Amino acid sequence: MPVIKVKGFLALHGYGGDIHHTEDTIFTVEDASSAVGAPPEEILKSLIFMVDGDPMLVLMSGINKVDRKKVSLATGKAKSRIKMASPDYVLESFGFRVGGIPPVGYEPPLPALIDEEVFSFDVVWAAAGTDHDFFPIAPQDLKDYTDGLVADLKE
Repeated sequence: MPVIKVKGFLALHGYGGDIHHTEDTIFTVEDASSAVGAPPEEILKSLIFMVDGDPMLVLMSGINKVDRKKVSLATGKAKSRIKMASPDYVLESFGFRVGGIPPVGYEPPLPALIDEEVFSFDVVWAAAGTDHDFFPIAPQDLKDYTDGLVADLKE
């Protein structure tokens, strides 16, 4: 079960919060905002991009879109070599469906980029492996857990 991967990772890293479950879906940012009771900008988008053929997490505030040119600058890879991973690839490779992609719980860990705007918030709300499970996390903890590089990534 996908939530078990996330729960195990968080426990191993000393996470002190809880994973919450809702009967409502958190599939979209709007759905998540309603279910969580937080503004859309505090919903964390966990996206998987293929960067020169390798998967990479890109973590963004829910209201923003990824600028591939900025991902290119942050990674040193050509923009033409950066694309969103397909939902089938993400499910087959990691066991997570779109709408529930978490920022943690990958084996081996994925390299990560975190948009600098995420640090504008005390807490962001992340999917915990399904489109019904989520958890709050401080941006600095997110950076520590993912060993993510903070950069300007939004359009």
